[in-house]
Amino acid sequence: MSLFSKPTDDLPRLKKPSDRRTRTISVLDVGSSKVTCLIARLRPRPESEVLPGRTHVAEVIGIGHQRSRGVKSGVVVDLDAAEKSIRFCVDAAERMAGLTIESLIVSVAAGRLKTHRGSARVPVEGGEVSDLDLRQVLDRAARMPLREGRIALHRVPFDLVLDGEGGLENPVGMTGSELGAELHILSAEETPLRNLETAINRAHLVVEAFVATPYASGLSTLVDDEAIMGSACIDMGAGSTTISIFQNGHFAYADAVALGGHHITMDLARGLSIRPEQAERLKVMHGNALPSLLADGETVSVAPLGDEGGDAPIQVSRSLIARIIRPRVEETLELIRDRLAASNMGHVIGKRVVLTGGASQLAGLNDAARTLLNRNVRLGRPVGVAGLSASNKSPAFATAVGLLIYPQVASLEHMPEHSVLDFAFDQRTRVGRFGSWLRQSF
Repeated sequence: MSLFSKPTDDLPRLKKPSDRRTRTISVLDVGSSKVTCLIARLRPRPESEVLPGRTHVAEVIGIGHQRSRGVKSGVVVDLDAAEKSIRFCVDAAERMAGLTIESLIVSVAAGRLKTHRGSARVPVEGGEVSDLDLRQVLDRAARMPLREGRIALHRVPFDLVLDGEGGLENPVGMTGSELGAELHILSAEETPLRNLETAINRAHLVVEAFVATPYASGLSTLVDDEAIMGSACIDMGAGSTTISIFQNGHFAYADAVALGGHHITMDLARGLSIRPEQAERLKVMHGNALPSLLADGETVSVAPLGDEGGDAPIQVSRSLIARIIRPRVEETLELIRDRLAASNMGHVIGKRVVLTGGASQLAGLNDAARTLLNRNVRLGRPVGVAGLSASNKSPAFATAVGLLIYPQVASLEHMPEHSVLDFAFDQRTRVGRFGSWLRQSF
């Protein structure tokens, strides 16, 4: 299956699932430390006051975990190793669910994610906005040229303007003379997506859609009020940290920095001369981002680095561990602060920041983030999903759960005619199972 097929006149697009049907979907989150596969049933749900935009409940029936191999900072660096991790992970989820899957919605954190702004204005024929006028202005706004080697992952309208009046949700039928549209276009480098899809295809699976990690994390952790009022979601993974900003309920901005929890682990391994596996355990069990909270007298025992294994354990103070951790945490949070400032959307998010991802569970990180970002910070756990155990509802699963939510909001995106964004379907062989049932829902 080709990731970037030739454009077609009738390109299928992901649509909102039917309110009347229950369907099964599968998702794959390929991270630098772990690969997660979830298989879930989307069941129609009653209207929710907390999540009014959600039409379905995702009930997980199968889950698989596997240590990620062949992936570094979200980029596939060893196809064979990545394929095996994906294959074993999916197999575990299939056995738990008691079914076989063919296709997946897949997360993307690599490819140097970059936000663009597409805008356009068109005259309103006849003085009343028609569906054709709306389609035309969105098409024009979506056709912003990208640098060679980049591809648009998402095109999300975040503002519609009629004769200078913005904030419109659906202007069709309104009276005016000029219709404008503003789109958030999120692009990524093409090569990492090709290689990730190749690894998945080698495991005899089909990619139904790629979804940017920051988008998925925001979908699963922000409640509706936060998304409407404006909030930032910071997903701290092992190999990278991604940022998403939501405004008026729409995905409005995304960015990423190539620092994450693995960098903290390696700082500990080098600073204490211990194995990375022990450094990870030390970080999880005894690490803290606030050295001032720890007394110098508290110590932990760790085995030194060496092949013999006969050396006596060394005693390391917890304050020393924290002093090694703190500089990397500060560096990461300062980069995030700078990216938020460069987004020119600081006024949108105000004081609201949600911190999620596996690395966000480091003790003291919330307090460090409040100080360095000068904003209110809360730890974000995935919401709107059933069937997960308490341990699987941790921030480490925010992206995977967001992938389950994505089909409910996919119809909000705009795909222009003749778009090259054709990696959700294979026009030359067959239409993926996920796309097929979405279209059959109508």
